[in-house]
Amino acid sequence: MRITQHPILGKRDKQQYVKIICDGQPIEAIAGEPIAAALMAAGKTIFRYTRKKKDPRGVFCAIGQCTECMMTVDGIPNVRTCITPVQDGMNVQTQHGLGQVKANP
Repeated sequence: MRITQHPILGKRDKQQYVKIICDGQPIEAIAGEPIAAALMAAGKTIFRYTRKKKDPRGVFCAIGQCTECMMTVDGIPNVRTCITPVQDGMNVQTQHGLGQVKANP
């Protein structure tokens, strides 16, 4: 769900849409919006699982101060998705634990 008519900002017009991939599924996003916003608009609320207890986590502060929304983005773990803008073709994955950097072959 997205706000399309804001009481102060007005109507959202002429948005450029891009595609990102999240856990293998294509998601339509608005260019430049935070990754977390695009994922929540698509219905995804779990972004990572904790290292010890494997508890699910999602957006908490939404201003980049905590680490609850971290995901692996284009192979880079621990990306705060609430402050990272969407770019066309991004590959976003649910993070398990501390995440791992994939070595280039």
